Amino acid sequence: MRGVNSVLRELVKRSGGLVTRAAVTQVVPEWALEHACRGGELVRVLPEVFVAAHLVDSRPGIPVLNQLDPGVAPLAALAWARGCATLSHVSALAAWGLHAPTANEPLHLSAPINAGLRTRPGVVVHRRRGLVIEPPHVVVRRGLTVTRLEQTIVDSWPILPSAERRAPVIRAVNDWLTTPERLAVALSSEPKLTDRAALRILLTRLGEGCRSPLEIWGHEHVFTGPTMPEFRRQVPVRLGRRTVYLDMYAERERVNIELDGSTTHGDPRQREADLRRDALLATVGILVVRFAHRRLVNEADDVRRETLAILATRRDLWPPVIGGS
Repeated sequence: MRGVNSVLRELVKRSGGLVTRAAVTQVVPEWALEHACRGGELVRVLPEVFVAAHLVDSRPGIPVLNQLDPGVAPLAALAWARGCATLSHVSALAAWGLHAPTANEPLHLSAPINAGLRTRPGVVVHRRRGLVIEPPHVVVRRGLTVTRLEQTIVDSWPILPSAERRAPVIRAVNDWLTTPERLAVALSSEPKLTDRAALRILLTRLGEGCRSPLEIWGHEHVFTGPTMPEFRRQVPVRLGRRTVYLDMYAERERVNIELDGSTTHGDPRQREADLRRDALLATVGILVVRFAHRRLVNEADDVRRETLAILATRRDLWPPVIGGS
């Protein structure tokens, strides 16, 4: 008895605290597994899946899977699926590093339409026609099988609270994990997605070069209209050995509009770096105009009037140009 228990404990230890019935019964009798569960050493979290008791944060009334260490719960769900499903939706978004799971958030799996899995406490199973649990439909991220990023972002859109939907999309594009064009292709296959129009507009703004919620807000409320020039966004300019990117560049007037977010505005080091960058741009004739988050949001009409006045003055200084700067 003691020898059997020590073998089981070693197996549990080597596997990071997570074991399946199939794996256990290859090395010890099945009664050893039942004995460990009755003795409180192992806890059954899903059919045929068990974890070491110290990994369970016991909270009454909450599915056992949601009481697990966040690093173990996705592994348990995939072990239960036995290769017939993949992490998807916000669970895959977390594996991509674009979402922090909240307390009691269920795990999401996507499975082929004919898979024999069903939703259980703590696990939501989505059936997807045409899904195959192998590349290119799925990839491995942080050791976990997940849906491709573009599908993950589209699937997660209606599940996330409305105030949190934009951030993962913007970050994924800014971090060069995907592109607005690839996301638009994934969105095209989901015609009934909740709040689909808002995601489509966001992808349009990102495709136009907006790279933050503030830039999107400015584009929609301040820097567009019949009296505004057509700004070019994220324009590369070579300054010696470095290349800088201009947020919103009025090419004829040689004016670059920069929108300073609320977090960077109070950072002295960032402010100093911005001033050095602005001085370098001045050496090639580009005027940098900065608007703080507070002014852009609370004084939109004033910002618009100031921008138009600056652009009008610069037109008298610079003739029309053809091509880049």
